[in-house]
Amino acid sequence: METTRVDRISARDGFPLEIQVSGPEDAPALLLLQGQSNSHAWWDDLRGDFESDFRTITFDYRGTGGSRGELGELSTASFADDAADVLDHLGVDRAAVYGTSMGGRITQMLALNHPKRVSALVLGCTSPGGTHAVKRPREVGQALARLRGDEHTQYLFDLFYTPEWTVSAEYSKMLGDDTMTAAESSAHLRVSANHNAWDRLPEISAPTLIMHGDADRMNPVENARILHERIPGSQLRILPEGRHGFFEEFAEVVTPAVIRFLTESLQKS
Repeated sequence: METTRVDRISARDGFPLEIQVSGPEDAPALLLLQGQSNSHAWWDDLRGDFESDFRTITFDYRGTGGSRGELGELSTASFADDAADVLDHLGVDRAAVYGTSMGGRITQMLALNHPKRVSALVLGCTSPGGTHAVKRPREVGQALARLRGDEHTQYLFDLFYTPEWTVSAEYSKMLGDDTMTAAESSAHLRVSANHNAWDRLPEISAPTLIMHGDADRMNPVENARILHERIPGSQLRILPEGRHGFFEEFAEVVTPAVIRFLTESLQKS
């Protein structure tokens, strides 16, 4: 894996953001956007596989990792603005964007509000938001709200991975940034819950690949089909047996598909 360079920048409102860059300086830029209540560590075990083809860029969302301060009003649109500020700082005019879970919601807003900054999109295990989205089963939401400590961690782990996955919950990078305060976690919950791009999705013009696991109970697979119907010319790929962390558990299939799609899209642009 390439050495990852860490930098600190100020967003447009002065909020400090910590960013991480790896891969060849002259390669096409790939912005990786992680899920709710997670720092860039979400991508630690995956980003190395992109570094032969891309200059990979991540940043810690406000309230995670090295990006801490007074949060104020947050939304997927404001996080998309932060992403644009990161690209500005790095001198990147256009980037391919791979967003998973809440990161996929932010990716939608980046493509909608900053369309010239986005060359191609991959949306993983995400949702259009709003009343048209398919909500997770009621019992899943109730369990996530009720359980605490190790029980909560194990339940979340089971939502991400099949029983065949050999990495334990203790070592997963995707179960939340445990340095977050309750207020920071609540703010992220609101950001994800309040996302609604339904009306504007047909405006997305960048080549788009939508991927989802068909056994995802955190974010039902029907949302992938809705996104596919709403985003013109989009491609859809459903992973059999995949849960919410399908893109990690089945990375040997998913990552090459993502790289192939993005490479082909960039060659056509």
